[in-house]
Amino acid sequence: MGLKFWRAKMLYVLTGRNMNHIINCFRKNGVNIGEGCNIYSDLLTSEPYLITIKNNVTISNDVQFITHDSSVCKVIPDLSDFFGEISIGDNCFIGARSILLPGVTLANNIIVGAGSVVTKSFYEEGILIAGNPAKKISDVEVFKEKVMEHGFNITLLSPQEKRSLLLNNKNMFLKK
Repeated sequence: MGLKFWRAKMLYVLTGRNMNHIINCFRKNGVNIGEGCNIYSDLLTSEPYLITIKNNVTISNDVQFITHDSSVCKVIPDLSDFFGEISIGDNCFIGARSILLPGVTLANNIIVGAGSVVTKSFYEEGILIAGNPAKKISDVEVFKEKVMEHGFNITLLSPQEKRSLLLNNKNMFLKK
C-alpha cells in the first residue's frame, strides 16, 4: 500500500470515514475522478493519469487497476512496456479483488463481480460481468429481480444494529 494512500486511509478512519480525503489524495496524484464516488482500494499506479472514473462509481476493497504491462519484452525484445488507459463509466460498481487490465473501458451502469479479471472493454450499458476473464453474465434488471427481496439499507444503522440484523435475519441471505 502506497504511503500517500495509507495517510489518506488513516484520515478516512480518524475523521469519521470522510471519503473525500481519499478521493482528493487520488486526484492530487493524477487520477481523474468524478463526483459521488466511493473508493475502498489504493488506485495509485505509476501512471495515475491513465485512470478515469466517472460519477457515482463504487470501487470495493483490493481492486487493482493495471495501467501498464512489461511482459511484452519477453516476446518483442526491443520493447519494454505497453500502456493503456482505464476508463470507468457513470454508476458502476467494481467488486472486491477485481483486476482491470490496460486499455479497459466500462460503459455506464456496469457491475463487475468480485474477483473478476477484466481483460477487455464492455460498451453495453446496464450489465453484470464476472469471471476470469470477465464476460457478460446478465443485465442489471435480471440481477435486480434476483436480489430485490434480500436487500436492506443498512447505512444508517450502528455497528451493533447491523450485527444484530445480520445474525437474526436469515431471510436476507441469497438461497442457491
